[in-house]
Amino acid sequence: MDPCPFVRILVGNLALRLPLSTKPSLSRIHPSTSPCYCKIKLKNFPHQVGSIPLIHANTQNPESCNFSLQKSLAACFSLSKFQVDRIISKGGSSYKLSIEVYADPDGSTCGLASGKLLGKVTVPLDLRGAESRPSVAHNGWVDIGRNKSNKNGSSAQLFLTIRTEPDPRFVFQFGGEPECSPQVFQVQGSVKQAVFTCKFGFRSSSDRNLGSRTSLPESNTSRNWLPSLKTDKDQSAKERKGWSITVHDLSGSPVAMASMVTPFVPSPGSDRVSRSNPGAWSILRPECGTWKPWGRLEAWREPGFTDALGYRFDLFHDDIVATGTTTTVASSTLSTKLGGKFTMDMTTNISTPSISPQSSCDLGSGSRPGSRPGSGSGSDFGFGLPLSPQSMYRGGFVMSSTVEGVGKCSKPEVEVGVKHVTCTEDAAAFVALAAAMDLSMDACQSFSQKLRKELRQQSQTFVD
Repeated sequence: MDPCPFVRILVGNLALRLPLSTKPSLSRIHPSTSPCYCKIKLKNFPHQVGSIPLIHANTQNPESCNFSLQKSLAACFSLSKFQVDRIISKGGSSYKLSIEVYADPDGSTCGLASGKLLGKVTVPLDLRGAESRPSVAHNGWVDIGRNKSNKNGSSAQLFLTIRTEPDPRFVFQFGGEPECSPQVFQVQGSVKQAVFTCKFGFRSSSDRNLGSRTSLPESNTSRNWLPSLKTDKDQSAKERKGWSITVHDLSGSPVAMASMVTPFVPSPGSDRVSRSNPGAWSILRPECGTWKPWGRLEAWREPGFTDALGYRFDLFHDDIVATGTTTTVASSTLSTKLGGKFTMDMTTNISTPSISPQSSCDLGSGSRPGSRPGSGSGSDFGFGLPLSPQSMYRGGFVMSSTVEGVGKCSKPEVEVGVKHVTCTEDAAAFVALAAAMDLSMDACQSFSQKLRKELRQQSQTFVD
C-alpha cells in the first residue's frame, strides 16, 4: 500500500526588533542573551515554547546578524490527512497560527511562567495542496503589540518564517498487545493490510541465530530441583530479563527483533528501575544468517515524585564491531499513568554539521533530499540503504509510536517517515522498536506490583 499523507507546519527564523524608545532593560540587552520567548499556538495542539533573540533596531535583514537564524526552528506541528481535510472543509482561511511574544529581561521565567506580554501575531494558514507541495505561508517582518506602533511611528517587530511541507508516512498498527504475539497491519485510511507477525517469548543471551526458536528455558527433571525452586522464584521476582519480540514477514522469515539485553532490576533499597542502572533492549536486524545490532533502547523510572518513564535510544554506527560508537537520536520521558508518544524527530537537530543545506528542515528552501539507491532487500516499500545515523541526520520526522500507561490495553500505532523506510527490514526495525518501548512500560513497573501473566516466565510442571 501507499503511504499516508501528512503535512508539517514549520515555524522558525524568529527575531525581535524593538524601537529605540523601548525600555532600556530590553533594548540594551545583548542579542545573544535572548531575553524574550514566545508561545506558538495551533488549535487542537499543545502550545510550543521558543526563545527569540533580540536584534538591533536598525537591522533590516536578520540573516545579516552574527548569530544564526537561517536554520533556527522554533516549532513543528504534524497533521494527518484526516485533520487537513477537516480543516479545509471548514474553510482553510479560518485556520490560524498564533504567536504570543513575552519579555523575560532577567531570565527568571524561562518560558515556564508568563512574563510580560509584548504582543501577539496571527497568521492564517491555507492548507489546500499542502499534501503535495511545500509552500511558504509567511516570511518577513510583522508588527506586534496592542497598538502596533508608538507615538514616534515605530513599533516592535517580529521576523518569522512559516512554511508547510508534505511529510508522507507509513502507518502500522499492532492488532493486540505486543506480549500477546499479535499481527501488525499497515493502515491507510480505513483500509488495513497485514504485513508482519510478532512472536513474544523469553530468550537466552546466547540465542542469536536466525534459525533458533524462542522457547522457555529447559528445566532439570530430577528431584533435586525442589530445594532450589524458592531461590529461583525469589531471584525472578527481583529482575525482569530475557524478554524478546521477533518480527516476521508474511512468509515467516524473521526481519527484526527486540531483545532485552540488560535486565530491568530495582535499585538498592527501592522497588524501581533507576536511571543510574537502566534496563536495555537491543534492536536487531538480520544479516548473513545472524542478527546485527541496529540500535539500543534504555528505559528507567524517573526519580522524585514524577510518575514518569525515562528513555534513550541510541543508533549504532555501521562500524560498531570495531568502535562500538553510537549516536543518541531520542531521549525524553513519558507519563506512566497517561502514556504518550515515543518520538524520534531530527527536526530540532538542524544544527548538526552533517545536515545538507537542502535538508527538509531548511526553512529557506523548498527542496527535499531524494532517496539514494542502494543494496537493501526488496519489498513493497522499495529499495535502499540500511538505516544509519548519517541517513537520519538529513533531518525531519523519523518515527513515532503510541504508548499506553501502566495497566491499560496497548495496541501501538507506529508512524514512520517514508524516506526512512527503504526495505522491509527498515519498517520491521521500527515496529520492533515500538514494541520494546511499549514493553518497557511494564518492565519498569514497580516491583511491588505483579506483572500480567503473559510477561511472567512460567515454571514447567514436572511429572515423575
